[in-house]
Amino acid sequence: MKRSVWGGVAVFAIVCNAAGAMGQEAPADNTDQLEEIVVTGSVRQQRRFDVSYAVNSLSQADILRLAPKSMTDLISAVPGIHVEQSGGEVQNITRVRGIPTDRGYLYYQQDGLPLYHELDGFFFNQGDGMNRFDLMTERLEVVRGGPAPIFASAAAAIANVVTVTGDQVARGKAQLTLGSTGLYRLDAVQSGPISDSTTFAIGGFYRYHEGYRDNGFPSDRGGQIRGNIKHEFDNGYVKVSGQFTDDHNLFYLSAPTADPRNTAVSLDPYIDYHKGTLHTPELRAATLRYRDGAGVLQSVQGDLANGRHMRFTNIGIDYQGAFADWTLSAKAGYTSGRNHFDALYTTTNPVDAASYAAGFLARSQAAFGSGVARMGYAFAGTGGAGIYDPARDSGLVVQAQYRSVTADFYSGQSDVSLTRKFETGFGSHDVRFGLYGALWGLDNFALYQNYLMQVRTQPRLLDLAAYNAGGTAVGFVTDKGALNVAASLNSGGYDGRLFAFYGADTWDVTDRLRIDVGLRHERYSYDGYGRLTGTADLGDKTTLADDATRAFTGAVGTQSLDVTATNWTVGGNFDLTDHFGIYARTSRLEVPPVASITSTYPTPSLAASNARMHEVGVKASFGRTYLYLTGFYTKFDPLNASFTAFNPQTGRSDQTINFIGNAENKGVEADGKWQITDALSLAGAFTYQEPNYIDFSSNTGADGSRANGKQIVREPKIFFNIQPTFNIPIEEDNLSLYGRYDYVSKRYTDFFNNTALPSYGYFTVGATYDHGDWSVQVVGDNITNAKGMTEGNTAGDRLAGQGVPTAIFGRTIFGRNYRLMLSRKW
Repeated sequence: MKRSVWGGVAVFAIVCNAAGAMGQEAPADNTDQLEEIVVTGSVRQQRRFDVSYAVNSLSQADILRLAPKSMTDLISAVPGIHVEQSGGEVQNITRVRGIPTDRGYLYYQQDGLPLYHELDGFFFNQGDGMNRFDLMTERLEVVRGGPAPIFASAAAAIANVVTVTGDQVARGKAQLTLGSTGLYRLDAVQSGPISDSTTFAIGGFYRYHEGYRDNGFPSDRGGQIRGNIKHEFDNGYVKVSGQFTDDHNLFYLSAPTADPRNTAVSLDPYIDYHKGTLHTPELRAATLRYRDGAGVLQSVQGDLANGRHMRFTNIGIDYQGAFADWTLSAKAGYTSGRNHFDALYTTTNPVDAASYAAGFLARSQAAFGSGVARMGYAFAGTGGAGIYDPARDSGLVVQAQYRSVTADFYSGQSDVSLTRKFETGFGSHDVRFGLYGALWGLDNFALYQNYLMQVRTQPRLLDLAAYNAGGTAVGFVTDKGALNVAASLNSGGYDGRLFAFYGADTWDVTDRLRIDVGLRHERYSYDGYGRLTGTADLGDKTTLADDATRAFTGAVGTQSLDVTATNWTVGGNFDLTDHFGIYARTSRLEVPPVASITSTYPTPSLAASNARMHEVGVKASFGRTYLYLTGFYTKFDPLNASFTAFNPQTGRSDQTINFIGNAENKGVEADGKWQITDALSLAGAFTYQEPNYIDFSSNTGADGSRANGKQIVREPKIFFNIQPTFNIPIEEDNLSLYGRYDYVSKRYTDFFNNTALPSYGYFTVGATYDHGDWSVQVVGDNITNAKGMTEGNTAGDRLAGQGVPTAIFGRTIFGRNYRLMLSRKW
């Protein structure tokens, strides 16, 4: 069998329509991997077996069987991308082959275009922050390394969400999901013909979720609707699509798990490891104050239950047409929306309550007079009368930071390309030339305020009061629980413009040898502004909390920036037989400064970063049994690992630490499936890597060389999942039993690897029973209630860790929970 190169608009439409046909989804176990088609990262759609890079495709059947809790949870099924999915449904972390950023330059697209051009806006990202799966998700294709820098901007990997497109057969499906964590969700989709040449598809979800932790208020509520209308011509088609998302999602923070005075003492009696949280209903009516540029005192009302409220609309158009030997593709999309983000972030580890109070005695005596005899705690807002004795509780107090952030954003993007296949005397060339352009920007406002609270789930806010000898409060360190009013204040915005040219050539030298090359050149232009801030005393003499707040000065700074970036890739694929092949690829990714840098004062480093990505692979495919094995090496140069650490004296992240150096990662990843019998299969994904810092230095007094050779922060050396599946035919019905085991090896909270995040593993089990058009599915996550921690306290850990060998403060994985899904197709 010779390798087939799929081409033409008609074939593309057939592939998409067949894959998106509701009611005719083939079970994932019946997929012939040798014939699996992918469209992401190549000149035109082709078989996965034929491409010279690492790519996975998860069909809708795969997604429904995996029953992911979030888009990031779904990404965890593929190798080479380490995920931290403990933040909730959104704002989770992905790291691609050790690239040392919280997104790993994993660039999301929807039908080949991003919803927002840049990886991160202001406290939102176009990853799981804007992309949610539902029954309108036909499949997800994930490209790691390889040609990703050619077909997307600043991309070390691409996750392309391909949506359902209708065909001439009317189909529909609805699914009800109920969860043991107070989850209620309804998904639905309908597609079919409008006329002989026009079809439609529409679907979405609505969800209400109490949450995985005991917040005292709902964690997630809202949903989205997506749809499209497609009209086919004799030589192609045009498709118009739209999306509206309106969703609230709580962001889970880190929490203490052991007493820092004696790490052998668990804090489980106060904060349950799996369900405990510092979220509190007392912050459903938070008042955050600041002084504006005219010197007028302003206030913002916060509600922690608002969570990350993402509301946006996207419209798009996609045209493809064949003209003689050329295929023209033109896509455009526009997104407009707002992110209103209320969250509670941790700042410092818990401290001994008595020692902490004593540390404010001298300052309180200076502020409130020599009559101050002692310091003590009271419940916030009681005027010091509601006495609280920490010794009757954990003996600890902790501070956390309420963040109120808004960003109004827009993003318009378009991609126009021409594709043609040329036959030559020495093989054939399939070439694609394209232009990509984007206009995007936002206006933002951020106000942070620090609070003092108990160490327990749903803690009460605390006032630290100065008492006289008679027991009367004569002053306060706090202000109704607020420890630092307006600890941080920012406002600004930017507009970004990008014009990019790219080209790619797939050269079929013979029917078994293929060589790929690609080039992308980008020109960026940014304009930004920022409202400057200074220090101000709000003038309340009864409290120390407002003595040194941040305030707008009335001045506005502006900045412009023009930069370019050039990316390239070269790869080759050779089929040894019809079932065995090898491939190799080298790529260069240049990442320019992000647009938000133009609204930051003082201006941080403007240096671009470069990633050199190399990979070699071996592949074997025999129907439903397959194995893809890839060795990779990535060098990130330069790595600007500078950060601002939290300063407990000021309540702000104003301790700047500059680390400049390189990062490298070498390893191997594998994903495969063994179809043992018609009924039994074993699938999985495995990654082993060596993510290290090299050539580190610092100009702020820290010894950067101590990080050399150390493991990159929060990057494991090993992570994998194993998924057995057993199908049991029952007359005309089918029962499918399956499981999954996930494992993540040891990581570290800090550059110097002082504090470890222990390895962990957990089990998921599930069963699906299909009866005609009906299906019922039960899934249990972390059924053994295994313990695991994905990160420490990021505000203060990165330099020195937590002062202990093993982390005692961090964001833990969710505990045991179950979901029941009932669906019907028609």
